[in-house]
Amino acid sequence: MRKKVMAIALSSVLLFLPQMASGEEESTEMAEETGAAILMEVDTGEVLYKKNEHEALPPASMTKIMTMLLIMEDIANDELSFDEMVTTSEKAASMGGSQIFLETGEEMSVRDMLKAIAIASGNDASVAMAEHISGSEETFVERMNERAEELGLEDTTFYNSNGLPADGHETSAHDLAVMARELLQYEEITSFTGVYDDYLRQGTDEEFWLVNTNRLLKFFDGMDGLKTGFTNESKYGLTATAKRDDMRLVTVVMGAETPKMRNADVSELLNYGFANYQVEPMFDQGAAVTSIPVEKGTQDSVVGRLDSNISLLHGKQESSENVTENIELKTLQAPIEKGEVIGKFQLQRGEDTLAESAIVAGETVESASWWQLFKRSTLRIIGVEPEPEDTVSDDDS
Repeated sequence: MRKKVMAIALSSVLLFLPQMASGEEESTEMAEETGAAILMEVDTGEVLYKKNEHEALPPASMTKIMTMLLIMEDIANDELSFDEMVTTSEKAASMGGSQIFLETGEEMSVRDMLKAIAIASGNDASVAMAEHISGSEETFVERMNERAEELGLEDTTFYNSNGLPADGHETSAHDLAVMARELLQYEEITSFTGVYDDYLRQGTDEEFWLVNTNRLLKFFDGMDGLKTGFTNESKYGLTATAKRDDMRLVTVVMGAETPKMRNADVSELLNYGFANYQVEPMFDQGAAVTSIPVEKGTQDSVVGRLDSNISLLHGKQESSENVTENIELKTLQAPIEKGEVIGKFQLQRGEDTLAESAIVAGETVESASWWQLFKRSTLRIIGVEPEPEDTVSDDDS
């Protein structure tokens, strides 16, 4: 495929505000009880507040956000299932700290292991899942670090899957927020992280009561995750998320002296976000935004669809201004695979990009045969527009 890019400017009247949070975050003092903090709107990724957000600190059990992300990615890719059984190794059973007291050789489903990690912060369950997925925890940790690199997380180095103290095992408030945002793409995760209490091994003599380490689930409106963390080294931390109306926020606080201080800072940050900002959904993932010519294909064009949702974030008290759509497209030559990136869609105000998404091919376009190309060319030479070829598309949406 040739890399030539053509820009198509489309004027469309949409709503957006002139000021984003970057100006306000410098003048607003919050999270005074914690060493590092960040507040992010999940849909747009906009940072609404930050404090020492790139300081590398021990995350304790907030490490498990990455562990859960890799589990959910494998489930989404059909490499793992919720009903799959996991056998506990001697190493997994020996983990200290928060645990569900797995026995060596005990079997438990992926669903229950994930429940143990999300609700009870089970260190033993984290290691059992790491070994089940990658063969060893060490190999799984390599994958954790590779995924962190893919996400552009420059403050993060993992040495285990559960967050128990280890020299050099660290991350930042910023990196945890990015991990959390990625995890929240899998909507089913909040059916685990948002549960306050549940049971494992129900109906047996070893029935185990799980109580979520995130007590704010009971008291903060809209909260449904994500993960607490505590060691003597890290002190108290929490990566929290809450959703109200169309807006989901994630906030991270690290280094609080007490759970009360941690919870107070989390509540303050989330209340600030919900009180001052709102999200306006603009386009859904999969929306058709353009039709792109295709050279030498079984059809002359392909529908371009958005690869992600497009939303705009603005302050509740701010005026709105017009924005424009901008589409950049590659010159396409068959074959084109469904889902292949073929361009970029942006919402802009002036030279500022407010939101963007990749444009992907909505269907597969095969290469035309020699005979199809010859017939098409001959008809055009004699002034007859060729009729559309009979093609089969796997996209009816």
